[in-house]
Parts: sequence; structure tokens; C-alpha cells
Amino acid sequence: MSHRAPEWKRAEPNSRDLGASWDGRGGRGGGWCGPSGHQGPRAAGSGEPPLSFKIKNDMVGAVIGRGGSKIKALEQSTNTLIHIVKGASEAEVKIFGNKEMKANAKAAIETLIRKQESSTSESSVTNAASQPPVGRNVRRNDSVREARPSLDWDRIRAGGLERKKSKWADLPPIKKNFYIESKATSSMSEMQVINWRKENCDVTCDDLKSGEKRLIPKPACTFEDAFRQYPDLLKSITRAGFRKPTPVQSQAWPIILQGIDLIGVAQTGTGKTLSYLMPGFIHLDSQPISREQRNGPGMLVLTPTRELALQVEAECSKYSYKGLKSICVYGGRNRREQIEDISKGVDIIVATPGRLNDLQMNNCVNLRSITYLVMDEADKMLDMGFEPQIMKILLDVRPDRQTVMTSATWPDTVHRLARSYLKDPMMVYVGTLNLTTTNAVKQNIIVTTEKEKRAFIQEFIENLTPKDKVIMFVSQKYTADDLSSDFNILGVSAEALHGNREQSDRERALEDFKSGNIKVLIATDLIARGLDINDVTHVYNYDFPRNIEEYIHRVGRTGRAGKTGTSVTLITQRDSKMASELIKILERANQSVPEDLVLMAEQYKLNQQKRDTEKQSRKPGQRRKEFY
Repeated sequence: MSHRAPEWKRAEPNSRDLGASWDGRGGRGGGWCGPSGHQGPRAAGSGEPPLSFKIKNDMVGAVIGRGGSKIKALEQSTNTLIHIVKGASEAEVKIFGNKEMKANAKAAIETLIRKQESSTSESSVTNAASQPPVGRNVRRNDSVREARPSLDWDRIRAGGLERKKSKWADLPPIKKNFYIESKATSSMSEMQVINWRKENCDVTCDDLKSGEKRLIPKPACTFEDAFRQYPDLLKSITRAGFRKPTPVQSQAWPIILQGIDLIGVAQTGTGKTLSYLMPGFIHLDSQPISREQRNGPGMLVLTPTRELALQVEAECSKYSYKGLKSICVYGGRNRREQIEDISKGVDIIVATPGRLNDLQMNNCVNLRSITYLVMDEADKMLDMGFEPQIMKILLDVRPDRQTVMTSATWPDTVHRLARSYLKDPMMVYVGTLNLTTTNAVKQNIIVTTEKEKRAFIQEFIENLTPKDKVIMFVSQKYTADDLSSDFNILGVSAEALHGNREQSDRERALEDFKSGNIKVLIATDLIARGLDINDVTHVYNYDFPRNIEEYIHRVGRTGRAGKTGTSVTLITQRDSKMASELIKILERANQSVPEDLVLMAEQYKLNQQKRDTEKQSRKPGQRRKEFY
């Protein structure tokens, strides 16, 4: 996701230049915009003007520290933003924050300067004393330096904690528990609960709270069991034509409605979106303070891609509850229009992290009012490198919020994110934490070469029936464009979908595919996750994905909503390192494993062992012979 940087960001000086400005965030001084009309930096939610004073240029290094370490620590401990610009002989220091924070930060800076001046003076005296007088041979005596004065970091940290508490002190209370267990759910015996979870995709639950564990709520087997007190919500569900909740919904709703943080791990297409949206609607409408008095959105859903964000926002509109207003915020759409929509008043924001962080840093959105937070497809957001933006966003979301995190996999990175931003969560996972695909998809694997791929794809296209609808995945954008042109020449309606296309073109291609105007959608992994199109009959992996997780997500685009589907995957020698993992996936889903794939995996293993043996036998410092 990309968007045009604001003017002040593009005009930043180089942080390596001694004359550049510093703000403690890696050296670059983009925090303050000067008189250009842009807003100043955000520090502790303060709108006060900065505290300005001068220091000598030779003292700047003492305040900044090596790699910006000292100024970063000062900002964190005092909850301020510090900006330093060097001049001809003196540097100007600007401190942003409230009155108390600025005073504390200035005092800390002055302490650092006094320490540096004392050290410089002591060093000069020592050097002068060590020089022998002219004409005399005086033996130099070693001197013991006095202990340098040091900052009271414990006091500074304690002050930082107090300021953090005061930051949220004026916020209204949150109500989280809205669940009353139905008689049917309450009457379920322990054995009935165990059998239900086993029969419904082997649902497994866990309480991640340290210490004494809580009782996992029983599943709500029908919509009435979960929402009988909310008839308007039941009407929306009835209009949608659903017969019963999916397993992840049945188990997640009683947990979320009790106000407990949740981690939901399940494959795409298992109903994770409604598992957090329905309780979110109830949460927003049932708060002690009215939506008009909240002065900002109450629910935030973070998603990795524009397509998924648009889909979640469409679900919010589809199941509209009590007039809740939602907006989709993502890069590629007009930024000014998004700001105007937010300013008109909104209850739910569905956003990609990059664009939301941009609006946050420019004070265009109030996140202090968020009481219900969702991190959807958390593993994908981390894979795409959004963790820094997520961390910055959550700094402005109140810490006593309710948080829901969904993921298709459970790697260590997601585990760490959950541990950092969820409080005593429960965990619901459907199936197993081991990677697996659904049994509703017939998976065909073809071992081939790059030259033979076109022949296989042409044969596949020629055998399509009028009712077939195909998503074809490729690794390169230009491959998607080439195949799209070739198919249209052959009379097969096809569209390419990738990051280089304009957002309007991407949305139109998706809409044409959903409506059936085109039969083949050729895409990169842009739509490998979360896309909900129930009538996709085939997934064709023209290029094997970069990891096995993406293979699982691709295959999950078909065989949805109780239907069956077929996937075809071309795998070549350059993908051989994935062969053994692919075999495990096929075996777990009870799929046939081609002999060629087994041979590929064995050959790769032998080659790896041979390389390892050569590496161990090579003498230290001996280079491998290269032949040209």
C-alpha cells in the first residue's frame, strides 16, 4: 500500500548531516512542520505550543546520544516529542507536550548538558596537569576521576508512568459484558460440549490467562442462543439466509460477548468476520455514553489489504445495526475525502495500517474513543511489514479496550503480538494449529518445467465449462498481464489484478468477477486471503507461492460456504524446497501425493545433505572453487 507523503515528510533533511534536525526517532526531523501550516507533532495528546530554548552546538551530541539513544529515552520517559535544529553557533530545542511534561524534559536536558560540561572541564584540567612544565622532566601521576553525575532514571520512569495514567484518566468507563447464557446452552453437559467441539471441525479452546484458569464458555449452537436479546440483529441474520452459526462463531460469540479478549485461529472462509462484527455491534450500541457524546469512532478493524478492508466494510453495511456508520480507510483512495468522511462522524473504522497511521500522525482521526479493537489476519499484516504502524496506532487506543485478533496461522510473530496487545485472552482455534487445507477442495499437483507451463494452462482453459469460475495465481505482475491478454485473444474473458493497477480498476475487476462478467481472474497474492466469493470453482496456481502458508490461503479461495472446489498447482524444480511441506499438507487433507513430488522432495533432501557435508569438510578459510 502506498500513498503520497505529506510535503513536510518529502522535505525532510538528511539525518546524517550534522546540520539536520533531530526528533529522537532515528535521527530524521519530520516531527515539526514549522510555519508552513501543517500541524505540529503529537505528544501526549497535547495541542500546546512547544517549549523553545537554545543550547550550544557542541552540546547537541550529548543530548542526542549515540544513534539517538539518549533523546529516545528522554522522549519515552517524559512522554514528549523533542526537536533540535542546529544553527550557526547555537541549536534551537523545541519540546512538545503539556506544561509538566515539557518542564521535566527541559530539566533532564539541562542535567545532561551540565554532566557533559563537567566532564569536559575535568578532562581539560587533567590534560593540563599531565603536561610537564617547559624544561623540566616531571613524572606524570595517575589521577582518580570523580564519579560522574547521573540521571535518576527510576524517578523519570515513575513520572512517565504517572503521566501515562493521567493521559487516560478523563475517558468514560467501558461496559464489556453483555452475555446471558440461554437455557439450551446452559443445559449442555460437559460431555455434550466435548462432542460438539470434536464434531464441528475439532474446535479447541484455551485460556491464556496466567494463574488460575477460567471456565471456557459453552458454544452457542444457534443464532438465538447468542442474540435472542437483540431481535434487530437476528432479523439481519435471517435476511442473509444463514441457517446456523459456523463453528468458530458458535464458540467465539459467548467469549467476546462476555468482554474477554479473544484470539481466533481458523482458515479463511470459516466465518471469522461475523464472529467479531456481531459482538462489536452490540458493544458499540450498549456503552454507558451515547455515540453522539463519544466524539470519535468506537470500533476499529485493522486489515492487511485494501480488498479485505472493503469486504469487511461491506459486511458492516450489510448487517447494519441501530444505524451504526462505518467507513473504509486505505491508501489509493482520495485522502481528503476520507478525512471529510471521518469529520462527519463515524462509529466504525475499517482500515489498513499504513493510511490510518498517516491520518493519526496528522491529527485527522481520534483513536482515544476506540473501545473495541480488531486485528484481522494478523499474520498477514506482520508478513507485509505493518508491525511498526500497528504499534504507533495502538499507542493512541485506550489500554482498557476489548481486543480481538484473528489469524489463519499461529507463528511466533503473531504469538508475540498477541502477548503484547491483548490482556488475558482466550483462544479458539478450528481444526489444528498445524497448517492444513480444507477437505472440500480436490488438490491436483503437477510437477513440470517452466517451458511446459503454457501448454498445461492452455489445456486447462480449453476444458472449462460455462459454469466454471477460476482464480489463477501468479508471482509476477507482468505474468498476470500477459496471461490476461492471451486468454482474451482466445475468447476467454479474463482480468488481471495486482498492485500496479489503479484502485478503481482493481475494484471493477473484482466486481466483474463476482458478477460473472469475467470467468478468469489472474492475480498475485494480493487477494490470497480473506476474499469471500462463494462460487469460485477452481484455483489455479500457475506459479507456486513463496511459502506454504500462502498455498493454503490460495486453495481456500474455493470450496467455500459448504461447496466443493478444485485446485491445480504447477510446481517446478526451483520450488523443490517446498515439496516436503506440500506433501505434509496433502496428507493431512487426505489428498493423493504424486510420485514425482515425492522424488522431488527426496532429491532436494539429498542435495541439502551433500551441501552440508561439503561445507563441514571444507577447511577453515578455504573458498569453494568457482567455474566460469
